[in-house]
Amino acid sequence: MSGPSECTEVHTRILRCMLAVEDCYAYWQQVDTSVPVSQRARVAFDQRWFGSKSEARAHTIMTDMVERFDAYPEALALLHRLGTVPSALRPLICHLHTQLADPIYRKFTGEFLPERREHGHATIDRDSAARWVDSLHPSRWSTTTCIKFASNLLATAFDVGLIGGKRDPRKLPVPRVPEVFVAYALYLLRGVTIEGSITDNVYLRSLAITPESFRTLAPRLPGVRFAELGGVVELTWLEPDLTTWGLKYLGVS
Repeated sequence: MSGPSECTEVHTRILRCMLAVEDCYAYWQQVDTSVPVSQRARVAFDQRWFGSKSEARAHTIMTDMVERFDAYPEALALLHRLGTVPSALRPLICHLHTQLADPIYRKFTGEFLPERREHGHATIDRDSAARWVDSLHPSRWSTTTCIKFASNLLATAFDVGLIGGKRDPRKLPVPRVPEVFVAYALYLLRGVTIEGSITDNVYLRSLAITPESFRTLAPRLPGVRFAELGGVVELTWLEPDLTTWGLKYLGVS
């Protein structure tokens, strides 16, 4: 049986649910995976996982939670077991899992935004983002839908720290991320089928980590040993799996 893989089917869920950090955090903490997915929205509503949100809204959120986290069961089990996750890491973890579950968001943050920075663009606006969305699948969506896509993609990236400011033109800062999160991403991605290699992929590029900058960063990553011989990068995993790594470096509540 094949293991987890990144989602490749284009969908529009980001039009209804963006980064949703607090909802994700509530889901990690309270989900019981033995409860059938079809019943979880009702449980979440009854127990007020998502605060005062309606049952219909809880159902919408739950649809995304399942795709973002249940599809990667070891990560979900770790996050649930931890109980608490440092606040600085929560948006980044949501970002990574949203990338895995949404190919449009993955391309936007891991290709489009880094390419703009590389080409010398210091800003981005909604119109350029909307044109980019339309270029992915010409004429598939109306102009209004492309603008909504652009607005939500920008807002989601802002919540992660990939974009500065909520008004056009929005700045494109170079993201700065904790080394422990980069290690989390590596340990998760090594068990997931993705396009690219473990050290050269859109997940790292969205964080401004290129193969070149990875060489500088890698020796400082917890739980990873880095070596390079003849231009070939080699990683040694000091922990057997994501769970063992997470319990050691993210702590147990």
